[in-house]
Amino acid sequence: MDPKMWIDVNSESFQYSLDHFVIPDHYETALSSVLIPHGVIMDRVEKLAKLIVQEATGPLVVCCVLKGGHQFFADLVNYIKKNVTRGGNSVPLSLEFIKVKSYNNDVSGDVKLSLTDEECKEFQGKNILIVEDIIDTGKTMVQLLAKLKKFSPESVKVASLLIKKTPLSNGYIPDYVGFAIPNAFVVGYALDYNEYFRDLDHICVISEHGKEKYAVKN
Repeated sequence: MDPKMWIDVNSESFQYSLDHFVIPDHYETALSSVLIPHGVIMDRVEKLAKLIVQEATGPLVVCCVLKGGHQFFADLVNYIKKNVTRGGNSVPLSLEFIKVKSYNNDVSGDVKLSLTDEECKEFQGKNILIVEDIIDTGKTMVQLLAKLKKFSPESVKVASLLIKKTPLSNGYIPDYVGFAIPNAFVVGYALDYNEYFRDLDHICVISEHGKEKYAVKN
């Protein structure tokens, strides 16, 4: 994929002061900066929706990867519904949900998929669009795609709001990417840290104090 197809976010140009945005009081001391403001996120999601509609070859089964992908999924589906092709046609949609867990605190661990073989059989012969919040190491998505492809869908594409520039990446790149972000742990816009920060509109960098405050105690 051509890197020009996403917005490259670097820590020097994109770390905005918390003072410039509305941040919930209960999170102010747990964040170090705003990385991507909510308005920028929404504009980028709308652009991704237009690209998806332009390239769609038929009805789409849009699969939300829970829990972190639900806000991106909801906004993306809304924009897809509002877009039409140059021929004046819209894209018929059906919606599915896949639950995946791979983090404990800020460490990516074993991947757990909630998708059964019976559920996968429903994808046979269909055009699948997987909607994910972030690609970190790529391990989760590679495992998910391998499982789906065993059941012979017509096509499988992936839209991820974020990809992380990390040395731990296995090199996997989705078909549609919103932003490439620095190797930092980010929260907000439904991305969480131990189930916190999903109620934050902006994508922000969590502070060390925030990691300690909301850490799971073993």
